[in-house]
Amino acid sequence: MDDENLITDLSDRIKENYIYFNTMDHYNVHGVSIDRMSFQKNDFRSSHRDEGHTFHILEKGTVDIEIDFKQYRVCAPAVVYMHPAQVHRIIHFEDITICSLSVKDEVMDADSIKLLEGIVPAVPLSLTAEKEHMLSTIFQLCLGFSLQKGNKLHYLLLKHSCNTLITFVISQFLDRHGVETSLSRAETVTRAFRKLLEKQYRVAKRPGDYALQLNISTAYLNECVKHTTGLSVSQNIQDRIILEAKRCLYHTDQSVKEIAHQLGFDDYPYFVRLFKRAAGVSALTFRNKNHG
Repeated sequence: MDDENLITDLSDRIKENYIYFNTMDHYNVHGVSIDRMSFQKNDFRSSHRDEGHTFHILEKGTVDIEIDFKQYRVCAPAVVYMHPAQVHRIIHFEDITICSLSVKDEVMDADSIKLLEGIVPAVPLSLTAEKEHMLSTIFQLCLGFSLQKGNKLHYLLLKHSCNTLITFVISQFLDRHGVETSLSRAETVTRAFRKLLEKQYRVAKRPGDYALQLNISTAYLNECVKHTTGLSVSQNIQDRIILEAKRCLYHTDQSVKEIAHQLGFDDYPYFVRLFKRAAGVSALTFRNKNHG
C-alpha cells in the first residue's frame, strides 16, 4: 500500500467506539517504521494514536495539527514528537515533505525513553537551518540502513542509527526548553510515579496504590510529586483520568456510561460529578460543544 492510500484509508474510517490505533504493520522492520514522503494536499482528518514513539521532521511546507485538544501550526523546518498515548489528527496541510520515524519501546535506548517521559507533552519544535540539515543527514542514514535487508548486521545498524536520531531530537527539545538531564530525587520519584500512572490509571486511583508500588510513604510521594509538578498526587491521577475521558468523548461515539466503565468507575453518577467538577461542564456538554 502506498503512502497516499495509507492516509486515505485512515481518512475514510468513521468514528466508532474506540480511538483508532495506527499500527506499524506498514514499513515495519524490527519495530521500526521509517519513510520520507511528499504530499500536495489531503483532507486527512482522522484522529488516532500511533503504536510507536513517533518523530516527524517537516522539511517543507506547513501543517496544522491537533494533539490532545491543542492545535499547532507547524512550519518547516520543524520536528514533532508524539508519545504513543497521545491522540492527534492532521487538520490541514499543503505541499509538504516529511521524514517520519516510528519506533517501539524495545528498539529504543532506556535512557532515551526516560528522557522522553520528561518532555511529554512536547510542543512542536522549530529548527534552525543548521540543525535541520544535521537531522536530515542522520535520517537519510537511518533510511538507508532500513533498506539494507541483506546486511547481516541490518538490525543493529538500523537500531543504533535510529537511536542516534532520537537522541539528537531529544537534545534539541532539552536545549530549547533548558531541561536538566540530571534529576533530583523528587524528579526521579515523580517520573516513576507518572510511568506507573500511565499504565494503571484505570485501576489504581488512590495515591497509596502508587506509593506502595514505589516502596515509599504516601506523604513522601505527594511531597515529591507536588514539588515537581505543582500538583498533588490525587490531582495528577484525576487529570490523567479526565484527559482520557475527554479523548473518548471527543474521538469516539461511546456513551458516557461506557466511558465511565472503561475508566474503571462502577459508580456512574460519581464519574459524572467528577468530570463536571474537573472539566467545568458536563460530559455531554463537552461532547456537544466539540462536535457541534
